[in-house]
Amino acid sequence: MTRIAVFGTGSWGTTFAMILAEVGNQVTLWGRRPELVQAINDGKGNPDYLPGIELPRGLRATTSPAEALDGAEFVVLAVPSQTLRGNLAAWREHIPERAVLVSLMKGIEVGTTKRMSEVIREVAGVPEARVAVVSGPNLAPEIAQRQPAATVVACTDEGVANRLQQACHLPPWFRPYTNLDVVGVELGGAVKNVIALAVGVAVGMGMGDNVSAMLITRGLAEISRLGTALGADPHTFSGLAGMGDLVASCTSPLARNRTFGENLGRGMTLAEVTAATRQTVEGVKSCESVLELARKHDVEMPITEVVVGVVHDGMSPKEAGMLLMSRTPKPERYGV
Repeated sequence: MTRIAVFGTGSWGTTFAMILAEVGNQVTLWGRRPELVQAINDGKGNPDYLPGIELPRGLRATTSPAEALDGAEFVVLAVPSQTLRGNLAAWREHIPERAVLVSLMKGIEVGTTKRMSEVIREVAGVPEARVAVVSGPNLAPEIAQRQPAATVVACTDEGVANRLQQACHLPPWFRPYTNLDVVGVELGGAVKNVIALAVGVAVGMGMGDNVSAMLITRGLAEISRLGTALGADPHTFSGLAGMGDLVASCTSPLARNRTFGENLGRGMTLAEVTAATRQTVEGVKSCESVLELARKHDVEMPITEVVVGVVHDGMSPKEAGMLLMSRTPKPERYGV
């Protein structure tokens, strides 16, 4: 039986802990709120993030990082991406020497433009072979209801990727695929949040399916251009962690970034939408980091630029649409 610690009691952290526990692993879920931890241990589930969902009986929760990490072979990190550095620094001393650190996070760190695996390696002082990433079209509420889903498990060490794949493979509910392209898998997950904001804004403005399809397709081109510049395998972006995740996030009403964008498109202010949003919306902060990363590598990302304009710089959704549609005509595959 594999011992696994999962840090983060949000919807995806809890859902992934459910999967791991139902496979047969010994899973401890860490949370910062005693009342939520107590509810999980009392068999009441996670009422804040997965109301009505029954959790496996073997899944235990704790507020103690040391207790969660004791003997863990995998340490799964599912906290908001912009809090990772500080949290991991506090937990670092308790991490077992040979544990593999697994990122479920889909963001780019503000200020450093680092991917989450890069932050993990830097803060925890571990080699890349001990860092893995899980990413794909994984809307937590659907998976928690035992609807079928697939994901990608990425690590530069194929053996580690295979071990993690086995730890979360739960037929016929959850199907993980392996990939050695950590860069591509991470970028697909982080940048799709930005594109989902753009699609949401368009939907909120009353735009139709043509606009959504255009933004999704051209958004994938932006993801591919940035990924290629950073050394990713272009084929990754046609897979689950690329197109798959992008489609789910841009079309589902369950997707936080899409919903956030819709509210902006309807005319709500950033402060109003933020106040009405209970869970972390990674694209809101990461969009600036993604754009900064693109500019560092001379990669053109016009959709990302207007998302930053609307979210952070006071640009109206109508102005953003006009800017995109009045750009100089180009070949479809320019910059690839």
